[in-house]
Amino acid sequence: MAGTELYDDIGTGYSLGRRTDPRWMAAIVTALGDARSIVDVGAGTGSYEPGDRAVLAVEPSGEMIRQRPPDACPAVRAIAEALPVRDNAVDAALAVLTVHHWTDWRRGLAELRRVAPRQVVLAYDTRLHTEFWFVREYVPEIADLELGRPSAPDIAHELGAESVTPLPLPWDFTDGVFPAYWRRPTAYLDPRVRRACSALAQTDPGAVERGVRRLREDLDTGRWHDRHRDLLDRDHWDAGFRLIVAGT
Repeated sequence: MAGTELYDDIGTGYSLGRRTDPRWMAAIVTALGDARSIVDVGAGTGSYEPGDRAVLAVEPSGEMIRQRPPDACPAVRAIAEALPVRDNAVDAALAVLTVHHWTDWRRGLAELRRVAPRQVVLAYDTRLHTEFWFVREYVPEIADLELGRPSAPDIAHELGAESVTPLPLPWDFTDGVFPAYWRRPTAYLDPRVRRACSALAQTDPGAVERGVRRLREDLDTGRWHDRHRDLLDRDHWDAGFRLIVAGT
């Protein structure tokens, strides 16, 4: 399922589960540096758009645009591979957890370079995502999906990145990205949580349901906690998220 159709399908209620985490927001603002004008590509509901800059949001899904708050920056419906922006029209191009949904990710990155001298991309190392306990122990089918997506090292190489900064997930992370509940496993029993995760929405529903049943059983019996006791004392866990900065 392409990114537009995917988020038109799963986007309902997306803004409720995918809320801005201030720690990621601070890292993104730092990466943007002194850029005053920004195009946010694959902007979604605008979770990581700085409020003190001039921002144009580009988002292909009408469902996502409808969920943007009333005071959000202007949004246009378009795809990353054909940005409706002139060459070097803005100071920075921002892309947060969206490149893996693009039909032609290399062309999309070329568009980021075309419209802005600085590119800030939040992506993830797909290999590390496949090592997440939910994938490894409950829904291994997700691994095939993830390994077919562009990975953070690939994106950094394509952009000629100046820096790649790990963004570990705090245990109380507020943005419901797929591995966000690494220390709060009961969250994955909630269909609303699963619906906001594209990795789960794009995996065979039967496989997901089987995995969730096994997880529920392991939580009821205490097996999950016995197996993952080491996670319960951690404040952060590296799921592979990387903040990539390229250009000037």
